[in-house]
Amino acid sequence: MPELLIELFSEEIPARMQSQAGENLLRLLTEALAPLHPQNAVAATGPRRIAASLNIDATVPGRTVSERGPREGAPDKALDGFTRKHGVTRDALTLQNGFWILEREEPAVSAQAHIAAVLPDLLRRFPWPKSMRWGAGSSFTWVRPLRRILCILDGETVPFSLAQGEDNGHNLVAANLTEGHRFLNPGAVAVSSAAEWRKTLHDRHVMVDAAERRKTITEGLNALAASEGLQIVPDAGLVDEVAGLVEWPVPFLGQIDAQFMELPAEVMQVSMRVNQRYFALRNSDGTAAPRFAFVANIVPADDGTLIVTGNERVLRARFADARHFWDLDRKQTLASRLKALDSITFHASLGSQGDRTRRMVRLAGILADMVGAPKADCERAAKLSKTDLTTGMVGEFPELQGVMGGYYAKHDGESAAVAQAISEQYTPRGPGDSVPTAPVSVVLGLADRIDMLVAFFAAGEKPSGSGDPFGLRRAALGVIRLIRENNLRLDLVRLFVLAAEALPADLQDAPDLDLLPQFIAERLRVQVRSEGARHDCLAAISVDNSDTDIVRLLARAHALQDMLETEDGKNLLAATRRAANILRIEDKKDGPHEDMPDPALFTQDEERALFDALERVEPAVEKDFAAERFTDAMREAASLREPLDKFFEVVTVNAPEPELRLNRLKLLSRVVRMMRLIADFSQIEG
Repeated sequence: MPELLIELFSEEIPARMQSQAGENLLRLLTEALAPLHPQNAVAATGPRRIAASLNIDATVPGRTVSERGPREGAPDKALDGFTRKHGVTRDALTLQNGFWILEREEPAVSAQAHIAAVLPDLLRRFPWPKSMRWGAGSSFTWVRPLRRILCILDGETVPFSLAQGEDNGHNLVAANLTEGHRFLNPGAVAVSSAAEWRKTLHDRHVMVDAAERRKTITEGLNALAASEGLQIVPDAGLVDEVAGLVEWPVPFLGQIDAQFMELPAEVMQVSMRVNQRYFALRNSDGTAAPRFAFVANIVPADDGTLIVTGNERVLRARFADARHFWDLDRKQTLASRLKALDSITFHASLGSQGDRTRRMVRLAGILADMVGAPKADCERAAKLSKTDLTTGMVGEFPELQGVMGGYYAKHDGESAAVAQAISEQYTPRGPGDSVPTAPVSVVLGLADRIDMLVAFFAAGEKPSGSGDPFGLRRAALGVIRLIRENNLRLDLVRLFVLAAEALPADLQDAPDLDLLPQFIAERLRVQVRSEGARHDCLAAISVDNSDTDIVRLLARAHALQDMLETEDGKNLLAATRRAANILRIEDKKDGPHEDMPDPALFTQDEERALFDALERVEPAVEKDFAAERFTDAMREAASLREPLDKFFEVVTVNAPEPELRLNRLKLLSRVVRMMRLIADFSQIEG
């Protein structure tokens, strides 16, 4: 199949937009070239180009197209309009199934002609998060000024222009030219295939694949660090960003002045990352190393001495600013900053950060009693938790919220538990983060998230669709992880009610608050599914269950899953579903059949055996549930499998005698009710 190569060469594309642009280019090309059956589509993205190569058919085959016209017997004006529209006479029409039909032959179209016809429109509607106009004479937009279009099919240029009428399309015309590195190998060069394009650009100091640049950066940085017995602090996001900033990555190490090593490691790392895209290094014991790493986009003539010196000078200025904030912030205690929180708006309907802090202090005291944490420390940590928002360091680096509060609390002489809790209040921030285990830290983390959830739901700010501007889904997952991984036994509904009592009076009974337990349940199912566990078991035990003790719910769900994975459990599930289906049908006739069955009406041993089993199992299950012996409860329930199977094998439920039929339906109804003590088996998949 012929090979098509397209490259769109422009000024520097923001790193965060490159990957999605490559995906969009492949998607749009696949759609536009569908008649040519594209295969083996591969994208390449970089700071100054997005490109795609794919194999396509040589032609769009010819075909016969049928156009249906007016009905037989339609007015002459309708028929004349149809023929005029298609430029034919009535002789060209045939009558088929009561309609006039025009059949016309569409000739085969070469791949080159089809590409030239569809690409100008594709490029004009290309989706960028932000695009710009430039120059004069054209309304064509691109993320940055587009300089060249390369389009070759099997070595031949596919010429097309972006001009449309009076719009000159910036005079851009497709050719077979690309450009190398801006500084190391500038200028245009002709290519005739994807392989030659890659080799030519590599020879001209351009790595066209983002994956190759990422690998080069990672391996180069690690090698430099290892040569000095150090380690690069892992930062995959920064590697991705830097790979989108350079075409020919060349890693270097620089020195950090000893005078700045007293700064907290987090401050140095964030300052380097945010301001300069530098990488932090650490010693083998995990402490911050007096070195930093960066990636240049050129091969220097002096082995990098001048580049390293320049970057060290820039970093000294950045760290001097950070040290200024560090020294200035510590002149004022966190406690003295409390009044300033009243001037920071948390939300228009929910008051200031000071109001929020007072709610959190109250909630932390309530949680301390439930968790068994020291109440005074919990309330103190909550009281000081947001004061670092008023510091210069957090104002400069919002990513350091909490972390700086912990350092400043330690400097102020607060207890170690309080300082640690303030530092850890926002963890876990993501699924890969560890969860705090210190009691005061756990209480503060829960108080922060529960107040946030209750407050924003009361204010009508619950997430909708993919929109979650206040991070409430993340907050809910944080609550779930703090509870699960610390094995806490908390009644979340009660906590939500207690938290709502501290809200403004007009929000305490907001209708959306009733949706919060279900919101937590949905997040719990999402987390269980992400762990590879059976979320349908959790859904089954949650139906008509007002219990919000996450630890207890998950223990029940795991016990149910274990039972269903046994042979007895699988057969019991099938038999229970059969009983439920029979009842659903018969209940429509003369149900419900919810009364207790009469043992005197049993005529077969299998009826009596099932009844006796229920008499034994039902109280045992209830007792085990009350004692939270869920595995024992599931084992008792699984023992119903044999008598229930034998019942269905021998007993005719819909007996001709009305009294026997009703009594047997009541017996099945009791089976279904008993099983619903465990779970709603209709939620189980498969």
